Parts: sequence; structure tokens; C-alpha cells
Amino acid sequence: MIDENELVIRALEARKHAYVPYSHWAVGAALLTKEGKIYEGCNIENAAHTPTNCAERTAFFKAVSEGERDFAAIAVVGAYEAEEPEKICAPCGVCRQVMMEFCDPDTFRVVLGTKDGVQVSQTLKEMLPYGFGPDVLNIKN
Repeated sequence: MIDENELVIRALEARKHAYVPYSHWAVGAALLTKEGKIYEGCNIENAAHTPTNCAERTAFFKAVSEGERDFAAIAVVGAYEAEEPEKICAPCGVCRQVMMEFCDPDTFRVVLGTKDGVQVSQTLKEMLPYGFGPDVLNIKN
């Protein structure tokens, strides 16, 4: 199985593909499925701003569009594009909400890394303690 430091390395690689001509804030994500497959994502900006997509959601949407539904962890790194990540970059609220849609908050790990490796590793529930997930709607599948 992939360890969290390897996941951070993959997120650092994904960050190199970020398209950030406006903010210059490059983010990379590496999403690990329970089967051990990794989907990488980067942030992709747009001049109109609201169509911009975060790295985390890019990774999730790539995975879900290919039929994946069982996720174990995600690593996230970010910094100005000319710099290596030295501080953690946490997922925004929208990305956390997407994680709630597809992940078990009690077991899904959110790994925040830097150029030096893992800095923070928490469950989604620790990161989003009162998340709004499908269970709130009482929908039976």
C-alpha cells in the first residue's frame, strides 16, 4: 500500500501541472483509492474566477468519472508557483464538501504536506467535524 509520504510526493508532482496565471498559487493533490490507485489533480484557474477548479476536486472528478467510488486518502500541497511548499495548504470548504460526498469521514485521511513530506494527517471528520453528507438527507440507496 502507498504510504502518506509517497502520496505527498505524488501531490508535489501533480502541482507542476497547475494552471494559475491569475493567483500564481499552485496546488497539487494525490487521491488514493482503497484499491491503491492514485489520481492526481492540480488547480486550474479561469479568468472568470468562479469556473476555477481546485486540485482536490480535479482529482476526485477524474476518479469518479472513471467509476471510482472507494477512497482511502488524499494528499494536498500548495505554494506560490515559483516556490516549493514550505507551509501546509488545507483544502477549501467546497473541496471538503466534495470529500464528504464520496468518503467515510471516520476513515478517510486528509494529508497536508510540504516539500519535506507529511506535516498533518487527519481524518475528514477531524477536518470537517459537522460536515453535510448524504446521511444527513436520510436517503436510502
